[in-house]
Amino acid sequence: MKRILVVDDDQDMVKYIQIELNRAGYNAIGAYSGKEALSILNKTSVDLAVIDIMMPGLNGFEVTREMKNICEVPVILLTARHHIEDKEKGFQSGTDDYVVKPFEFKELLYRIQAILRRYQKHQDELLIIGSIKIDRRSYEVQAESGTLMLPLKEFEVLSLLASRPNHVFTREQIIESVWGIDYTGDDQTVNVHMKRIRSRLSSKAPDIQITTVRGVGYKLEELT
Repeated sequence: MKRILVVDDDQDMVKYIQIELNRAGYNAIGAYSGKEALSILNKTSVDLAVIDIMMPGLNGFEVTREMKNICEVPVILLTARHHIEDKEKGFQSGTDDYVVKPFEFKELLYRIQAILRRYQKHQDELLIIGSIKIDRRSYEVQAESGTLMLPLKEFEVLSLLASRPNHVFTREQIIESVWGIDYTGDDQTVNVHMKRIRSRLSSKAPDIQITTVRGVGYKLEELT
């Protein structure tokens, strides 16, 4: 269930949005100030935040900027201010969308659904495990110590394993996914690629490990 943080100093507004989001199948969490919202975000992961702009203390622009520094949570700003300058300031602060009060809840819901779909697609294209980031669009693997330069097949093998950390992929599944169902080679090809990927990970990302599950296949896991 997707968790949505609703931030507004108007408690009635927060409760209204919470009730409607819960009815729509989301887990809505309320916060009545920017400070409270940031405190929640430091303790709890959320999938999206709906934030009012005009709040005492930290306003919505400031809260959005702070949130974006903590994590990549998408944000929708809610406000009674409709001037283009306000929208510009909102987008500069990092918001993903902007809804003007008064609004129909259905409009807010549609915007939430659209943003969550967009972020889900982005998450599917960018895999993160431990200290590495695997970008399936650019075929790049970034580690804290630099970029891992992988040939295409090694990248595809690593990407497959990282798509489901701690899940054991059989050699047959790896071959079918990376080389295709008509591949006529043998298991040794997989073994060679695993050995090469392990060597690269050991120097650039020692917190990540490919484990051999004897008689079954391989899994990628983060060392703790």
